[in-house]
Amino acid sequence: MLTAILSLLAMGTAVLAIRGEYQPTRTHVYIFKPLTTFLIILIALQGSTPAAPAYKWLIVAGLILCLAGDVFLMLPPRYFIMGLGSFLAGHWFYIAAFSVGGTIFSWWLLPLLLYGGVIYALLHPHLGKMRGPVIAYIVTILLMAWQALGRWSTVTTTPALLAAVGAVLFVISDSLLALDRFRQQFKLARLLVLTTYWSAQWLIALSVAW
Repeated sequence: MLTAILSLLAMGTAVLAIRGEYQPTRTHVYIFKPLTTFLIILIALQGSTPAAPAYKWLIVAGLILCLAGDVFLMLPPRYFIMGLGSFLAGHWFYIAAFSVGGTIFSWWLLPLLLYGGVIYALLHPHLGKMRGPVIAYIVTILLMAWQALGRWSTVTTTPALLAAVGAVLFVISDSLLALDRFRQQFKLARLLVLTTYWSAQWLIALSVAW
């Protein structure tokens, strides 16, 4: 029941934050963007995974680092690299969570590498000094998705499926963000990026709370 209430609250604050992205002032963004991720953290904290308690706390740690990333990305552009670093660290916690019980090698690596190659090819001419950090981020988030998908292929439980879909949505969200920031800005970017981002985080949190 509490998970459902928190999910509805997170949905409401997400709508307000996205709406704020298209307003002249960013007051609603500063309030509701971090609040949405905080509510998602509370969803994960409701969960109990007695078979693998480390999974819960690794996911929570990843969510907290993503919350820090949210805050940095709301600040002036000079804080972008700090936001990128926060999300990078968060993904390593997700990778650790999805690898609880052992690293999983699966055929999902091939399509993920092909996807990552296409995205990087589109970004490469526009990256400049950000080339190194962006490559590191692409490799990390694809590794995160690979472990999540491999875990679902092996375990085939609902929580594993939720985490896998969430990981894929995270890849899509960050791809849209990178294309908008480095290649070509487009009007729907903030709507699409934040919708897929919070859907991803919500599903990953639900993989603990389910």
